[in-house]
Amino acid sequence: MLFNFQLSTPAQGLVDITNEVTEAITESGVNEGVCIVYCPHTTAAITINENADPDVKYDFLMGMDKTFPDLVSFRHAEGNSDAHLKSSVVGASEMIIVSKGKPLLGTWQGIYFCEFDGPRTRKFYVKVMGG
Repeated sequence: MLFNFQLSTPAQGLVDITNEVTEAITESGVNEGVCIVYCPHTTAAITINENADPDVKYDFLMGMDKTFPDLVSFRHAEGNSDAHLKSSVVGASEMIIVSKGKPLLGTWQGIYFCEFDGPRTRKFYVKVMGG
């Protein structure tokens, strides 16, 4: 089953979408299988990371900004080349094992929509498949 979600994002940030993914799995009725979380945007991404300490999100974004600064020498007319680089490195999707009707995540893991060029209204998709 395919589920569509929409969210409003900050200028830059990690938005926890674990509940939405869990909701899609529950609604699908799949007990054992996989789900794919996909972002159809070129300046945003999907990742799995720690969800216990909010400082991890801050450090993640700070590290991305230091690794991919917004350089004056970029030629892309929209002025968001750094966001395109961040999106490509993090990736457009994550595959998650579904076990006992829930996403199989580690104790401290959460699923995040990564915004690198907001604020915007964004969407993401969750495809749940049973085996």
